[in-house]
Amino acid sequence: MKEQTIRITVDIPASLYHKLKKPAAAQERSDSELILLGVRVTRIESKRSRTKKIKFPLISSDGPKVDLTNEQIYEHAKFL
Repeated sequence: MKEQTIRITVDIPASLYHKLKKPAAAQERSDSELILLGVRVTRIESKRSRTKKIKFPLISSDGPKVDLTNEQIYEHAKFL
């Protein structure tokens, strides 16, 4: 069974269209195939690029816990 398709009209700047034609011809693909490939790749990358939540502490330690304020850190650290 053929996948259902929807026809749309997209305005593409002429300069971008000319950049599309050469790779499409080199890969023996139609303009539509190359555009659909770009959409698929973009969708796949957007799913992969989601950042995961960071769980704290980043580095666990069995040593004593230290609870310092920023002011206390600045008193003891030497900054330029």
